[in-house]
Amino acid sequence: MAKIKVQNTEITIVSINNNDYISITDIAKHKTDDTSATIGNWMRNRNTL
Repeated sequence: MAKIKVQNTEITIVSINNNDYISITDIAKHKTDDTSATIGNWMRNRNTL
């Protein structure tokens, strides 16, 4: 597990089987304290993944 700093926010990165995954919760914390609403809105977006 590693961490990077982006715009003064620490983002967790996990490597599993040579694939890197970033924490969307850490990214959502940059925007608001209510991370569940931010992630829920992101998941409902048709342009996500």
